Amino acid sequence: MAVSYVALSTVVVVAVEAVLLAIFVPRLRSADQKVKFVVGQSATDAVMQRAETEGAKLSAAAERLAGRSRLGDQKLLVMVARQRFASSRADVAGETELVATPRGEVVGGSTSPRPGSTLPVSIAGATSRSGTTKDPHRPVDWAIAPITAYRAGGSQHVGAQVIGVVYLQRPLSGTVVKSGRDPVAAIDTTFGGAGGVLLPGLIILGLLVPMGALFGLLSTGRLIQRVRRLVAGITSMADGDLSARIPVSGGDEVGRLEDGFNRMAERLTAAVRAERAAARQAERTRIARELHDSVSQDLFSVNLLAGGLREAITDGELRSQAESLERTVGRTMREMRAMLLELRPIDLEDAGLALALDQLCRAYEARLGVRITTDVGLVQLRPEAEHAVLRLVQEALGNATRHGDAETIELSLTGDGGRVEVVVRDDGRGFDPARAGERHGMGLGLMRDRVTELGGTFQVVSAPGQGTVVRARIPEVAA
Repeated sequence: MAVSYVALSTVVVVAVEAVLLAIFVPRLRSADQKVKFVVGQSATDAVMQRAETEGAKLSAAAERLAGRSRLGDQKLLVMVARQRFASSRADVAGETELVATPRGEVVGGSTSPRPGSTLPVSIAGATSRSGTTKDPHRPVDWAIAPITAYRAGGSQHVGAQVIGVVYLQRPLSGTVVKSGRDPVAAIDTTFGGAGGVLLPGLIILGLLVPMGALFGLLSTGRLIQRVRRLVAGITSMADGDLSARIPVSGGDEVGRLEDGFNRMAERLTAAVRAERAAARQAERTRIARELHDSVSQDLFSVNLLAGGLREAITDGELRSQAESLERTVGRTMREMRAMLLELRPIDLEDAGLALALDQLCRAYEARLGVRITTDVGLVQLRPEAEHAVLRLVQEALGNATRHGDAETIELSLTGDGGRVEVVVRDDGRGFDPARAGERHGMGLGLMRDRVTELGGTFQVVSAPGQGTVVRARIPEVAA
């Protein structure tokens, strides 16, 4: 963006310069090239009149000094010049006034003369005269007037004597006439030169390049960082990191992109989670169907055969073994039914948590013959928390019936102080929690993980022959 800004500014400056050159170059080429200055007579007369007035003033001052002293002409002239320029300089803007000897040696002036400097024009007898310089680069109007003083000889005046001259110079004020062929003079005088057209644009262009680069870096630095952060988040998401999120850093277009990315990531995460849950549920359903259609039927057949074998055998020892076989097969069938109930899909979204728990308990009662009492209250839980509670209760009921041979189970779900408490209590054989892994496999660990992920607490209280209590506390959602 900084490069684009500088490039655009450069194009604009170059285009303006090209237009200006296209307008002025034809005029520069067609113009007559030499400038001649024709001085107005009125301007020259004004300088002459001014010089004669100054000469008269200086002559009067010289006569007064001469009457009081016996100074030579040059010393008298120096004193007159000092008095004239001691308190003031030239009376007209741009005017130069000098006092010189009749030979043209400058003794004072409105500008400090260099030692030994002379007038730029010839005095020619120290008479009043005027003119214009021929220099085309610095033309001026000039005029010379004499400075006189009376000298006395004894009791009689000798007469007025010229002791010096006053020289005045002003910038030329006249008209311009084109003639001859002098390209430099014509360009400088008429249009200010091609340099006057190009130089401002070149200066602007030289300032635009560093300032444009600095402005571009300052204005786009933070934006570039935000875009890079957004690209990094998209790359992480594409690589499979569904937890990637980007802090929203503003309300502009990039900020809306950041917010849109986060919302897209949330929806994608929810969709992937739902897809995985659906896949797990489909796998559980398939396993339950296979177990029901094959293993359960075979166990039922073995149970019938064991019962028939027990009736047919009269020998006491063999009959005892047949009875043991029948009991083992019956216990296995009971565990199989409990396992199928754990794998059974439950429609939580349509039924709600309370109704889903009631249906689950009634299924255990019907299939396994256990008595289950429920105390389920209305609580506020997030959808993922409701699913976790349902699976926790399902796992606890399965453990109580499969491993504990429980006959009575109590289920309670209550809200207390911003937390939901789930309690499953049975009267089964119980077990030693320290050796739970040997008997319950991964069931208790999975229940604990589910509750911990939701920010809750999980506890199992049991002892051999004293039943089991499973208790979980999960944060409740504010209504």
